[in-house]
Amino acid sequence: MRILVTGASGFVGSEIIRQLDLTPGCEPVAALRRPIAVPGVATVIVGELGPQTDWAHALEGVDAVVHCAGRAHQLNDHAADSLSEFRRVNVEGTRRLAECAAAAGVRRFIYLSSAKVHGEATHGQPFRETDEPAPSDPYAISKHEAECALTELAARTGLETVILRPPVVYGANPKANMLRLTQWIARGVPLPLALVRNRRSMVNLANLASAVMACLTHPAAVGRTYLVSDRQDLSTPQLIQMIAKALGRPARLWPVPVAALRLGGWLMGRGGDVERLVDSLEIDSSLIGRQLGWHPVQSPEKGIAAMVAGFQRR
Repeated sequence: MRILVTGASGFVGSEIIRQLDLTPGCEPVAALRRPIAVPGVATVIVGELGPQTDWAHALEGVDAVVHCAGRAHQLNDHAADSLSEFRRVNVEGTRRLAECAAAAGVRRFIYLSSAKVHGEATHGQPFRETDEPAPSDPYAISKHEAECALTELAARTGLETVILRPPVVYGANPKANMLRLTQWIARGVPLPLALVRNRRSMVNLANLASAVMACLTHPAAVGRTYLVSDRQDLSTPQLIQMIAKALGRPARLWPVPVAALRLGGWLMGRGGDVERLVDSLEIDSSLIGRQLGWHPVQSPEKGIAAMVAGFQRR
């Protein structure tokens, strides 16, 4: 099976390429914006993702596409019209690729969306695939609109689409908030989060990649949308303690009331950052297990240990 992976040099795409390369019968092809060496794997340069991207050469002989590329969620987005830019890349770029894939005879198309299409927080009940989407920022809105575009195109062309909605993804080369949190713990920064009693779903790269592998071949996956996680939700203090243990450092947690944290975040203009540390965001990822027989291949403890090992090698 010849499989084109977009965003193949990125955080998620590179792990999927690695897993495919280790799987007998799979021939991964790395789609890249610019020339980058991907040892042992065929590469094709496609340039920027958008409504005019030329995919003809990249899709020759391809059986399936795993679409990881896109405009990522950005905490400090300075684009003049952020939503329009997200739509240009994530919606129209995805639509263009799927249309070209269908025309080229590609059988299956897996789209990496986001659990953020459901919203930013949960309150006692985890998100499920049947919940009404409620995206609240330009990134999540564009991801949901891309899902809708794929559903319409699949009905029109017969392209077998599968949508995956992961929460926060972590792995050996931590990014964004996970990187900052690991840096703080490594430096011994006291964190005023001991009284936080939230629950956060996450997924490590090994588990997400294995879910993609299940969706590539299982007949029951066609036309489905799946939430996918480690299935072991953690509070923010538990996460900090796991990272500290892997670093061999103490977890310096101070007891500060959550209300005071929220007020401080609001006063400093960092309310969103505080909410991500104190609010819950839980997802129910049991559907993919029931329908495809998928189960996480790596525990959070091992996943966080791998993340810290990668952080220390940087």
